[in-house]
Amino acid sequence: MTAQQTFELVARDDHFVHTGPYPVCGPAQASSDPRFFERHWNVWHDDVGELLLAVGGTWYPNLGRVESYAIANLRGDHRSVRAFRPAREKTDGDGALFEVGPLRSRIVTGMRRWRHTLADGEWGFSFDLSWEDTRRQVYGAAWGPEVETGERQVTAGFEGFGRLEGWVQVGEHRTEWTLGRARGTRDRHWGVGRGVGGPALNGGRTHRPGWKGGIWIDLHDVGIWGKQLLYGFDDERPGSGRVREVSRRLRFEEDTQVFVEGVVDLTFDDGTRRRLHLQRLGHQTAYMTCGFYGGTPDSGLHPGEYSGPPHVEWDRFDVTDPAVRLRLRGLDEHHCRVTYDGRQTTGILQPVEPDVYEACRDGAPGWSFL
Repeated sequence: MTAQQTFELVARDDHFVHTGPYPVCGPAQASSDPRFFERHWNVWHDDVGELLLAVGGTWYPNLGRVESYAIANLRGDHRSVRAFRPAREKTDGDGALFEVGPLRSRIVTGMRRWRHTLADGEWGFSFDLSWEDTRRQVYGAAWGPEVETGERQVTAGFEGFGRLEGWVQVGEHRTEWTLGRARGTRDRHWGVGRGVGGPALNGGRTHRPGWKGGIWIDLHDVGIWGKQLLYGFDDERPGSGRVREVSRRLRFEEDTQVFVEGVVDLTFDDGTRRRLHLQRLGHQTAYMTCGFYGGTPDSGLHPGEYSGPPHVEWDRFDVTDPAVRLRLRGLDEHHCRVTYDGRQTTGILQPVEPDVYEACRDGAPGWSFL
């Protein structure tokens, strides 16, 4: 996609129907790359730093595979479940239901409402949560470099912020979230994924996951999703905005090099500036190695790599232990208290660790120690 190309999103873009990098109303283009994926991804949290969840699922139509995961962190008790099955031809990509093992995600209203459930089981947690979008979504695509053979890597789709209601059960602890007590972020991305299928589909290489400087924070007047500014559905500002410049000063644990605190200075495309003071809330982090990013802790599975019969696996970790944090670190979702302009909220900082520590240590442009 060139800088001049824009495409409108419709409700059906929330369904798993894409065959190429463009939205439903864009050019018809079918990918034959085995690494083509279509996913939903979510991080949900309260505003007090007790409960954090990361939930996602991916369909790989050219591999004939489907997988899903859920991660819950209750005050440092970090539990995960992952489920796999072969794809059901012609149905996985066209329905409003994404179902893998005990995990179900149903599209109630495209681009507006979903319902997510996890059945109880040996993994020790379950939930029934309804999601409602609160920010206007905008299509975008990030293309990799040109290649001589095969297809270019591309991540396309949209992002958003929203709120939740429902319940979460972790062990003997039950949390009831009435509407407005919990919120979070999500993305609906599709494209040709670097790292999909593990080393076997990527020239024998294991790719580092994600973008090391992710910020997913919904302020009171604007949502900041990486470098995208997202406005409310009724906001008079058209389209979306951009973060033009980012400067980060961060502090880390000495023994693990995991993020603790930081000051992030943002310059928006209209010239206004925001300074955000971020403080990690306890040990409230979703370690995304447990969601395939970089390889799962014990089975070492990468996104789209499992090719066997239906299967469910799970794990549990005490992430108050620094040795455990060191083992699990990678693409991490840190729940943070966020202070700015005399106001306070909470949101997610998503670094790749220890990459961000090394960027600060080496004095990379825009990175330094606090």
